[in-house]
Amino acid sequence: MDLINGNEIAQEIIEELKIEVSAIQGGKPCVVFIRVGEDPASVSYVSKKEKTAEKIGIESRLQLYPNSISQDELLEEISLANDNKEVHGILVQAPLPDHIDERTIFNHVSPSKDVDGFNAFNLGKLCQEQEDAFISCTPAGIIELIKRKNITTEGKHVVVLGRSLIVGKPAGMLFLRKGFPGNATVTFCHSRTPDLENHTRRADIIIAAIGKPQFVTKDMVKEGATIIDVGINRIEDSNKKSGFRLVGDVDFEQVAPQTKFITPVPGGVGPMTVAMLMKNTVQAFKGNHS
Repeated sequence: MDLINGNEIAQEIIEELKIEVSAIQGGKPCVVFIRVGEDPASVSYVSKKEKTAEKIGIESRLQLYPNSISQDELLEEISLANDNKEVHGILVQAPLPDHIDERTIFNHVSPSKDVDGFNAFNLGKLCQEQEDAFISCTPAGIIELIKRKNITTEGKHVVVLGRSLIVGKPAGMLFLRKGFPGNATVTFCHSRTPDLENHTRRADIIIAAIGKPQFVTKDMVKEGATIIDVGINRIEDSNKKSGFRLVGDVDFEQVAPQTKFITPVPGGVGPMTVAMLMKNTVQAFKGNHS
């Protein structure tokens, strides 16, 4: 079993981006983080992104709004960032309050500044295999892990557990692309898939992105499979000072010994998501200065 260390690979990318940004003359990349409310997870995620941007030399601007902000008001704030030539990337942190439609908000971000890759325009570009598409950061991170570990995908059977627009669907599309990593046969599974184990047991690569703690067990995985665990779930643990610990969608202790490659939680896909956001921001800057 080969443990895929996302922390190490993300750090490699950050160091590469530092060099790239330090060589830029006449300005530097700038990303705007828009956060609505004080959701603890959102506060933590945005803070992590700000710190990583600072390390690389990317300017970040945090715009905070109360939960009471209306959808029209938020759309107006995004329009201002869209029109600001000093801003190269825009990220609207999810989740948003119930009265705001996330899809409407994500689609209002200018495609050329959509560093989160959630705009329908960029999702369409991904389907067309256009090189300049901004790819959602978590799927992009998954592919980067596969690439840097030189894991064979051509002719392999990839099973994606989950069908969200943020992870599941774009991840599957990336494995379908021509070239490496790609040329795989992809099966999408979800909550309505009957006989799920029949699909997972035939998979060479499993992408677990369903948000259910330790859902994937040993009997669902064939010997020598590669497991990419996207899940981040809290479960109670009285031995921890916090009273909980983080686990993935895969029962790591059970499953890991029979895999060829596996990502841990934490320290697997999570750090890659932030690193790929920074990579997209540098790409956006270059796109605006080409």
